[in-house]
Amino acid sequence: MNKLQKIIVLTLVSTSALAWVMSKDQPDMMKAMMTYDSIAIALFTVSWTTGMAAMMFPAISPMVLLYNRLIKNNDNNADSISNGKDKQVLSSTSIVIEGKNDNANSNNEAVDKQQPSSSYYFIKMILFVGSYLAVWALTGLVLLLAWSVPMNSFVVMGIEKKQLDIIYGVLLIIAGAYQFSPLKTVCIGYCESPLSFFMRRWRSRIIGALKMGTYHGLYCLGCCWPYFLLMIALGWMNLLWMGLFACIIFGEKMWSKGIWIARIAGIGLMTLGLIAIVLAPNAHSLLGVGDDGGGGGGGKVNNHNNYRSDKNSNTNMNSNMNMNMKVNMKTMKM
Repeated sequence: MNKLQKIIVLTLVSTSALAWVMSKDQPDMMKAMMTYDSIAIALFTVSWTTGMAAMMFPAISPMVLLYNRLIKNNDNNADSISNGKDKQVLSSTSIVIEGKNDNANSNNEAVDKQQPSSSYYFIKMILFVGSYLAVWALTGLVLLLAWSVPMNSFVVMGIEKKQLDIIYGVLLIIAGAYQFSPLKTVCIGYCESPLSFFMRRWRSRIIGALKMGTYHGLYCLGCCWPYFLLMIALGWMNLLWMGLFACIIFGEKMWSKGIWIARIAGIGLMTLGLIAIVLAPNAHSLLGVGDDGGGGGGGKVNNHNNYRSDKNSNTNMNSNMNMNMKVNMKTMKM
């Protein structure tokens, strides 16, 4: 690992560490769901994106490191790699990449002979990681707004906590079953094998960095979306669950047989979902449903009810004040 690669790893890890510190204080997600307040939604999006940086940056470090070596190798036609194995891998990859570039544009040879500045590499790296993170930022926003629809419906219907436990148990079973799906297998294959990803999705120049970062984000989304759906749906936006899911994701991406970690996690989620459904009639919920401060789904519904009660109270107060003013005006006229 050369000096630049050490800097990249240090940057990713330090950014992740800082994001973990910032993630300890979460904004009120319930207010964003209930009121659709633009400021509350913006605060959630910032907090969510920070959490994604904390959870995902360590896991994507091999992908970022290989991308750095590939753009230097492709642009400079350099093969000065520290060991023979890396040299062999990058040489074979360079053939594929250069073949695509030759078919795309005959002027690439002239471009390859130029010596790009260090800022050129820096911009491409920033765009690659930034577009990846943008995919997760949009994902959090979509999950928040999409889940707010059934959540507000639960409040209107006055759904009971045992019914909520059944709903959340079903979500856990669905999330666990997805770990055995073909789509999960395909996506995790590209996440745990950066070389396979670049051989399939390589794009040159600045726009290529944006496209590949987006593709990488979409593959990660296809691999990990159940974990983040549960974080929003069950109110598990805290350091404990974030840390647990981050460890699972890290293991899935860093180990060549990460699919087995995913399947073990899937069995655990399905088991937890079945237990939640079985225990639903009991007074105490396994998932914290019905607890005011538990961070589970029941606390979310209680918070929704509080918002709604406050809103109704304010509406009734304003109505009474308007009625009293009208009566007083009529009395003065008489």
